[in-house]
Amino acid sequence: MFAMVVVGLCRPLSAEIDPRLDVARDAPAEIAPLNTPFDMPQLQRPKFADRTFNIRDYGAELGGEKMCTEAIAKAIDACAKAGGGRVLVPEGDWLTGPIHLQSNVNLHLADGAVVRFSQKFEDYLPVVLIQRGGVRCYNYSPLIYARDCENIAVTGEGDATLDGQGKVWWPWKKKQPGMKWLLSDEGGKAPLEERVFGTPEQGVRPPFVQFYSCRNVLLEGFTITNTPSWTLHPVYCENVIVRRLNVLTYGAYNGDGIDPDSCRNMLIEYCYFDSGDDCVVLKAGRNHDAWAVGIPCENIVIRHCAMRHGHGAMTIGSEMSAGVRNVLAHDLIVNGTQRAIYVKTQPGRGGIVENIHVRDVDILGVGGQAIYLNTRYTSGNPDSRLPILRNIHINNVRCEKAKRAIKILGLSEQWIENVSFTDLKIHADKGVETRYVRGLRFDRVKIITDDSPVFTMQDTEVIKPASDLPSN
Repeated sequence: MFAMVVVGLCRPLSAEIDPRLDVARDAPAEIAPLNTPFDMPQLQRPKFADRTFNIRDYGAELGGEKMCTEAIAKAIDACAKAGGGRVLVPEGDWLTGPIHLQSNVNLHLADGAVVRFSQKFEDYLPVVLIQRGGVRCYNYSPLIYARDCENIAVTGEGDATLDGQGKVWWPWKKKQPGMKWLLSDEGGKAPLEERVFGTPEQGVRPPFVQFYSCRNVLLEGFTITNTPSWTLHPVYCENVIVRRLNVLTYGAYNGDGIDPDSCRNMLIEYCYFDSGDDCVVLKAGRNHDAWAVGIPCENIVIRHCAMRHGHGAMTIGSEMSAGVRNVLAHDLIVNGTQRAIYVKTQPGRGGIVENIHVRDVDILGVGGQAIYLNTRYTSGNPDSRLPILRNIHINNVRCEKAKRAIKILGLSEQWIENVSFTDLKIHADKGVETRYVRGLRFDRVKIITDDSPVFTMQDTEVIKPASDLPSN
């Protein structure tokens, strides 16, 4: 017998959501078909045996004072040994260290359950294999972690909340010598067994949730807040569904909302992101380590999501060395990020970003560019591998306010190719700026600005003649 995965509508822990952005509240229970312009399988929730393992039966004590790490681990172990099922976190306040899932286990938070994670660094030892900043290493355990698992889920209902209490980790952002070494050429080329961290002096923060090399994954129906760094970080995963979440990380250093990293066949829908960094950001590893592993990020659908605050709303990069391809993002609402549609990479990354489709986006306001494609995110190494951006198609975008409408910056050594804009209406202080772009096309595009000229194009090959370019 298998049980239906029961999830409820997620509500924020302490902040009211603008009704225009509250996409999780009235989200449908069923997953609609995926209609993609590329080949991709339909995704289904994983199924779990109809068995329940209550953490209170394994020694967990209510109140948020006594650590429940051992009790939760015992419940998960018993569930897995029985062939799988649901590990139930009842209503109330629970304090725990890291939670490690096993195959065929659904960690389910009841309405009113609040799981708070320990603020003691030593509780996240021993180190485990993770990926951080696009490079594999051994480090403090993520707060919720799984490796080489199948059929796993974290679900919730009502006011279910995961609280990382991550503020204690944030000061490491200012020192983090271990992180600087890991992201250097020396660190990226070092043998994996030498990339070992797990001390405050090294300052490498863990992500909140990392599923590493897992299949058939579901995250649904809860609020997650106060992350140590990146919030939801699936790595080398396949068949992943993320839906009806409130991801509240505004104010967290590097508090990305979700970072699908070298994942395949993934759906993100009906989620609200109030971010301390990028909201949804697709990645595929960094430099030498990613080239060695060689797993791209592909077949990704993002739909019916809302993004608030942060750097980029719908973002790709800058870690994308194994490539990002076959992406469909549609029906998005953006308000208060720096950029709405954002692709960033740099010389030395290598990798190919291609076959990207973005449509039906409402931008209420951004602090920078509405659309920004940039292969010069930092100076990088122009003598090393150059990134390739091509076949990017953006349709039906409405923007009420931006500093600049569109900016596209390629490299003189590697132009950005085949970019199309169709049915755009953008209000912005400044117009369109492009350089090193080949095969740029505009159809039914209106840029409303006092800037003159509306278009500043250098080293750009436009498919339509200049006389057909849109104006204000």
